[in-house]
Amino acid sequence: MNPLGITLVLGLLAGVWAQINVVRPQCDSPEAEEAALVARDYLNTQHTHGYKYALNRIEDIKIHTKPDGDNTYMLEIELLETDCHVLDPTPLANCTVRPKILTAVEGDCDVVLKRVGGALTITAFKCKTEESTEDLCVGCPTLLPLNDTTALEFVQASLATFNNMTVNGTYTVMEVGRMSSQVVSGGPIYFAEYVVVEANCIDDACVPLNDTMAARGICTAKGLSTDHTVDCKMFLTLMPVVDNSTAAMPPAVHVHTGSLSPMHGLRHHKLTTLHDPHLSGLLSESAESAEVVPVAPTVVDAGVASAPAADPASPTAADPADAGSASDSSASAEVPVVVVKRDVSAPAIVDTVTQTDPIALVPVCPGRVRFF
Repeated sequence: MNPLGITLVLGLLAGVWAQINVVRPQCDSPEAEEAALVARDYLNTQHTHGYKYALNRIEDIKIHTKPDGDNTYMLEIELLETDCHVLDPTPLANCTVRPKILTAVEGDCDVVLKRVGGALTITAFKCKTEESTEDLCVGCPTLLPLNDTTALEFVQASLATFNNMTVNGTYTVMEVGRMSSQVVSGGPIYFAEYVVVEANCIDDACVPLNDTMAARGICTAKGLSTDHTVDCKMFLTLMPVVDNSTAAMPPAVHVHTGSLSPMHGLRHHKLTTLHDPHLSGLLSESAESAEVVPVAPTVVDAGVASAPAADPASPTAADPADAGSASDSSASAEVPVVVVKRDVSAPAIVDTVTQTDPIALVPVCPGRVRFF
């Protein structure tokens, strides 16, 4: 390249660097909290199976600011599964996080948000979901795969008991939420949680009503197929309550006639793994999910063309076993993309921390743990 071309390229890069301002607020700051709650509510609306999730910890946050006020938030959060199903209208604040002793399920998510006109909106996210194996005790209930034959027979037996106690209708299983077993004297006993929906039954064949007014609820059962207790809580409304006005619309309800015998051997429902891979080039490099996300031209911007690399000491590490939905990762692989890498020695880039003390007495990130 001739000297004139080199000078031109360096000038363009200097112009780009001069516009980038990476701010790192405290993970427990009001600004980080606001972004995390918006992300939590949005992820819950995208999650159409299983249970709602509560925010446990803000792992990291970076804000890419631009002179025009178009700020981009790079957020890493940890969520914990609650006992409220996604169809349950109970506000999330009133839901209980499952304790570790009952096998807590946690979701680690990278989320990209944009602040436009003062409001935060979600641009992209990727999540991984896994069981917490800490604090498990010998003899405590352990999760079973959602296709466990014996446990599913127990679900059917407890549902028959519930239907025999019901006067005004008959119900069928819409979705199995979780199943577990515990070894006691005399053998194992089973625990099950499953969503039921009003059905039209002829003889032994039941067809779920697809009417939005059809009654739905969640049942909990304990015992054996021949000796058990079952209790069902009917939902007052069909759609879940959205706790944040900036969240997306509530998920559509689908009756899964095959949910009683799922083909997979998972022991819990997963969060939606990836949202719009064509817009996820700004996701952080903490690799919360194992898929490789291409950088698409729609999000390459002079101000935020390259996300800063995640701290290798960050507690959010990659999990190769959770390579959920990488099928879309090749959608834009052939599109040439120019990515501007940031030179850490460039004085024009400001990487500041909203901390007044020259030496922080507490770490800026990660933030406090809300549950465990």
